[in-house]
Amino acid sequence: MRVALVHDWLNQRGGAENVLEALVEMFPRAPIYTSIYWPRAMPSCYREWDIRPSWLDRLPLIKAHHQPFLPLYPLAFQHFDLSGYDLILSNKSGFCHGVRAPTSTKHICYCLTPTRYVWDFEGYIAQEGLGPLARCLVPPLLDRLRNWDLAAAQRVMAFVAISREIQARISAFYQRDSTIIYPPVDTHRFQPVEHWEEHLLIVSRLVPYKRIDLAIEACTKLSLPLVIIGEGRDKGRLEALAGPTVCFLGRVSDAERARYMSRCRAFLFPGREDFGIAPLEAQAAGRPVIAYAAGGALDTVIEGVTGTLFHEPAAESLVEALLGFGEEAYDPRAIRQHAERFDIAVFKRKLRAFISETLGKGS
Repeated sequence: MRVALVHDWLNQRGGAENVLEALVEMFPRAPIYTSIYWPRAMPSCYREWDIRPSWLDRLPLIKAHHQPFLPLYPLAFQHFDLSGYDLILSNKSGFCHGVRAPTSTKHICYCLTPTRYVWDFEGYIAQEGLGPLARCLVPPLLDRLRNWDLAAAQRVMAFVAISREIQARISAFYQRDSTIIYPPVDTHRFQPVEHWEEHLLIVSRLVPYKRIDLAIEACTKLSLPLVIIGEGRDKGRLEALAGPTVCFLGRVSDAERARYMSRCRAFLFPGREDFGIAPLEAQAAGRPVIAYAAGGALDTVIEGVTGTLFHEPAAESLVEALLGFGEEAYDPRAIRQHAERFDIAVFKRKLRAFISETLGKGS
């Protein structure tokens, strides 16, 4: 079976790229079609892959600043020639599901989210920190982009969603059914330890929508030690909010990250995410998670077993959860066993079975 992988852009590494790496392991001979590719911003192993960027790749400044060019992405993806493939597998949060499959080719979309830029523009602006120019230029295009996005979704043979949150969005925006297959988590990099320390932990990009400010405010109010790993444009504001018990470590090595995961009292996840890999990494290390009760956390945190949920996006709600939290009530082995349900091997097995079943129905 000849397979083509399609990915939105390759100029930064995040959760979408974790999925892509697993797909490449599953289909090592498959070329990767993408809008832009910036080798120096990606892991060196990517240079061994057959990556085929679109004509957008030649535009000046696009690799470092891809958001202003977003209205052009539909044109780029629908002009790829994908004849000769049996299966197209798109890994989408943007526009890559808009590729045009030949009649004899099946297209399965692994949907990280319906295009947020199109369906939740105000939320996207706040998340990405785009300026007033984008607010002026983009809204007149939104109706046209929504129509294109919806039409592109109808050309997909089958959708896979990463969480119940995304499954609901696919239904609401695209009027399509989907099957949930959770993203891959490399659980083998994390192991439980017998003794942990007093600090709470956050591992995250420091951007406003992650709501790290809630954790800082709550931990400062309760004088609880909080360690924050990560960098981002919101760091200055967060540092100004932090009291003496909050420590910012910036970027750390993978080994240091695993060590902090396994030794934290609990992992804090105060924002609303489509899924959320970091809480499952903490669970793979045997540590409970205290998360906001929304989005992907509802799929991954089991109340009283792998962690606890707070129900309002406010520091007071998190304070209440922290006051009622006792780490001694959680079994690290049970937490670890739960995380293993999301391992890379499980992802590959379920996706292969879904592909086989879907292609069988379509034949």
